[in-house]
Amino acid sequence: MPRTSRRTSVFTESLIREMSRVAAQHGAINLSQGFPDGDPPAALVQAAKDAMDAGRHQYAITWGSPELRDALAAKLTRFTGLPVDPLRELVVTCGATEAMLAAVMTVCDPGDRIGMFSPFYENYNADAILSGATAVHVPLHPPQYGFDPAELRAAFATGGGLKAFILCNPSNPCGRVFTREELLQIAALAEEFDTFVITDEVYEHLVFDGRQHVYFATLPGMAKRTLSVSSLSKTFSITGWRLGYLHAAPEIIAQARKVHDFLTVGAAAPLQHAVVTALGWGADYYAGLAAEYQSQRDVLLGYLDRTGLTYTRPEGAYFVMLDISPFGYASDVEFAHWMAKEIGVAPVPGSSFFANGENRYVRLNFAKKPATLHAAGERLLKLKRG
Repeated sequence: MPRTSRRTSVFTESLIREMSRVAAQHGAINLSQGFPDGDPPAALVQAAKDAMDAGRHQYAITWGSPELRDALAAKLTRFTGLPVDPLRELVVTCGATEAMLAAVMTVCDPGDRIGMFSPFYENYNADAILSGATAVHVPLHPPQYGFDPAELRAAFATGGGLKAFILCNPSNPCGRVFTREELLQIAALAEEFDTFVITDEVYEHLVFDGRQHVYFATLPGMAKRTLSVSSLSKTFSITGWRLGYLHAAPEIIAQARKVHDFLTVGAAAPLQHAVVTALGWGADYYAGLAAEYQSQRDVLLGYLDRTGLTYTRPEGAYFVMLDISPFGYASDVEFAHWMAKEIGVAPVPGSSFFANGENRYVRLNFAKKPATLHAAGERLLKLKRG
């Protein structure tokens, strides 16, 4: 028999999804995979039922229903201040996962170099491999997860320059929210080296302690070279609906639409129609969302404080990186399995997010109801260091 492709042999299945299976196996509380355990807003669920009752069961326009693209354009303009053309600047995708792969495939040819910070969301490395690009990693230095400007410049200059740079902000897994000054440094390098910037901004509304999310495309000169990836999953607690989108300049979107068309054809038609309802909600909804997640963060961190273990306080998103080095495990994967079985809480091994074989961390997800977090917290107290 012929062998399967080489590209599929150089990355593994997702450790995040694996740990959800491990959690189920041991009856552990699942703080690994990033999804809420509560229901979406009732009005949104009702809108989905209404869409199905109205017979919206067939394909929508490949790159997104007109109603959804109009609503997305209006919402983006409201938050970024940028004019957005719903006809020429948007593609609706099957989640941000597809949007990111479509973006990478749109701008990168085999052999191109694509930069990203490490730690990174695990899909980015796989997206580079599937696109035939070479990943170039720039370390974010714990515990604050800042970058060294000299290391960032060296990465942009490597091999004659990067074709693209992936920026996750707020950052999964470390919860970092980059400042405007930091983003301007990235923007200056993108201009100097003529590099595309692909932003993953799915946690755009989950920023804490009075911080503000800065949309990269709003920085001077960046709208023309930014491919903005986001989704509706985290904002409206509908991760299983798989609704994402890509926003970029018309000449980029014209190419991205072709990639999207042959990857998935289109996202679920009735759900596209339903989510238009939510996109019309006002500022109070988004403020309440951030406040709710900040409260949930503080519940989990309160228990971690009682364990005496070290963690990095998340500035945004809904994850916390916990330092497990005091336990002396050589493998964070082994520790994660032990923790799910013996402690009853399932994390994600941190090594799935780092380029350099780092194994001192696990990631915990606090997008859970307070009752779930208190139950998990009581179990986590068994990790307490004397």
